[in-house]
Amino acid sequence: MDYFKPDMSPAALGAVSMLGLAHIGDAVYELMTRASLCAEGHTAAQELHRRTTARVNAPAQARAAERILPYLDEEESAIYRRGRNTHVNSVPHAANVGEYHAATALEALFGWLYLQGRTERLNELFAILSGAPAEKES
Repeated sequence: MDYFKPDMSPAALGAVSMLGLAHIGDAVYELMTRASLCAEGHTAAQELHRRTTARVNAPAQARAAERILPYLDEEESAIYRRGRNTHVNSVPHAANVGEYHAATALEALFGWLYLQGRTERLNELFAILSGAPAEKES
């Protein structure tokens, strides 16, 4: 298996819990954020860390989720909803319950796409979050 380009079968992917998808999606989202910051020319470690943590936290991810919701297809929306409705045991102090659930949903969606090897779609959604123009899918 190429761990940088996984392509899990539907059965294997279906066996992963929503929190499992959010676990991998959190890492995917953070890696994409870090890569985009480096690509923007940020080089100082302290600045990179500050900008990353400003984007990779529950309140920021909840706002990001709101931005991409209109662009999700039916299947992606279903994964998002399942991730949002997943029971979590605790919520960080910096977020409210709604923000944390939305962030978990975004992470689950990114994890689901990543484990299917759908990196092009991840890039499309991340571009929307970064402010790049996108056309709404029908």
